[in-house]
Amino acid sequence: MKAIPKVTFSHVGIYVHDLARMELFYTTMLGLLVTDRGILPGRELVFMTRDANEHHQLVLASGRDAENNIKVLNQLSFKVKSLRELRVFYESLQATSDVSDLTPINHGLAWSLYFRDPEGNRVEVFLDSPWYVEQPISDPLDLSLSDGEILKNTEQTYQGRPGFQLRTEWQETLKHRLNTN
Repeated sequence: MKAIPKVTFSHVGIYVHDLARMELFYTTMLGLLVTDRGILPGRELVFMTRDANEHHQLVLASGRDAENNIKVLNQLSFKVKSLRELRVFYESLQATSDVSDLTPINHGLAWSLYFRDPEGNRVEVFLDSPWYVEQPISDPLDLSLSDGEILKNTEQTYQGRPGFQLRTEWQETLKHRLNTN
């Protein structure tokens, strides 16, 4: 087995009953700023952060069930430093029967692997791309492509989408927003 690349904890997503109420709570009580919002099939999402280097530290997702349902956690997310490290995880995860639903995804602003751990909890291992583009986006990612091909395809695919810009430009704007709140 290959050596496992180092990961750093990045963000958490939680299911909520009342998306507007939870957004208000986290923006007013913890000072988080909304960086994006949108809809994926069956889910409304709100992305929030207090760190201009992180697109989101918290994701609120609609769809939490009745009070007695324990489904609260949406996902645990860990960051790697390179596409090479992402591929190492992909190959390792493909080789084990301990995970399910292994899916490589291109978000435009990040390249991700999503999977379920042995107890069914959703986990993400990801790498930021050099760009920002409004979220949510969830397109297939072909990790058999070279780094250069992934970069080129990502830029060409999303450059016409709303908000597309270099991540560094988006971070400067976010720093300003964070400093004025």
